[in-house]
Amino acid sequence: MRKRYLPVLTIAGSDSGGGAGIQADLKTFSALGCFGTSAITAITVQNTMGVKGIHSVPPDIIEGQILAVLEDIKPKAIKIGMIDRPEVVEVIVKILKNYSHIPVIFDPVMVATSGHKLIHEETISVLSRELIPLVKLVTPNMDEAAILSGMELNDKNSLEMAGMKILSQGANAVLVKGGHLKGETVYDILLEDANQITAFESNKIHTMNVHGTGCTLSSAIAAEIAKGQTIAQAVKLARNYVWMAIEEGKDVVTGSGNGPLNHFYNPQQIIKHDI
Repeated sequence: MRKRYLPVLTIAGSDSGGGAGIQADLKTFSALGCFGTSAITAITVQNTMGVKGIHSVPPDIIEGQILAVLEDIKPKAIKIGMIDRPEVVEVIVKILKNYSHIPVIFDPVMVATSGHKLIHEETISVLSRELIPLVKLVTPNMDEAAILSGMELNDKNSLEMAGMKILSQGANAVLVKGGHLKGETVYDILLEDANQITAFESNKIHTMNVHGTGCTLSSAIAAEIAKGQTIAQAVKLARNYVWMAIEEGKDVVTGSGNGPLNHFYNPQQIIKHDI
C-alpha cells in the first residue's frame, strides 16, 4: 500500500548560523516526525554573535516558492516567521485567502535574540490589519506583544492583558510568551478567546543556548496541529519539546554567543500515512 508523509510548510527567513529561522523550523519538523518544506522570505547573515546583514528575497520568488509547495506537496499546516516588508505580507495574504483550509501558525519575528531589529516599521500595521486575522494562532514574545498591543509588559497579568488587546484587534488565538520575565518561572498565556485562557508554566533554564527558541516553538506547534492536535494540546506538547531541547543542549558550546537548542535530543520516526 502506498503511503504519504505528513508535510508542513515554513515561510520564514534563513539563518546562516543554523540556530533560528527555516533551519530551526526544518529541524523541528523532522524531530517531530513531519516532512518539512520551506519558502525563504529573507537571507540573514548571522552567527551566534548576532545579525550582520539582511538580504530580502523578491516577492515574486517568495510567491513562487509558496505556490510550488501548496500546489504539489499540500502541507497540513503552515508556520510563518520573519516577514520584513509590507509587499511580502500582501503576497502571503493573497495566497492564504485561497488556502483557508490549512491552519497557519504565525510567529511575528521582529527582533533577533541579539537585539537586532528584523522588520520594517511600516510592516507592523500591515501584519496586524491583514495577516493576523487569517491565522489560527499568533505567538508573540513579550517584545512583539508590546509592539502589537501598544502596552508595556512586565508581569504575568500584563501578558494576559496584551493578549486580550491583540484578540480585540482581530486575532483568532494568541500565545503570549513570557520567557523574558524576571524570575525562575516561565509563563506563557494562551488566549483562544476572551473566555478561554490557559496559563502554562515551566522552570527557567539558565543557559545562553536559546537562539531560535521562538522559531522552534511555533514550528513545533504547527507540527502538532498537522497531526490533528487541538491548539491547547499542541501548545502543551510544543512547550515540552522546547524545554527538553533547551535542557539537553544547555551544556553545548556552539560559537561564542547565543547557541542553538538540541532539536534532536529524542527524534521521532517520520510519520507515514496510508493513502
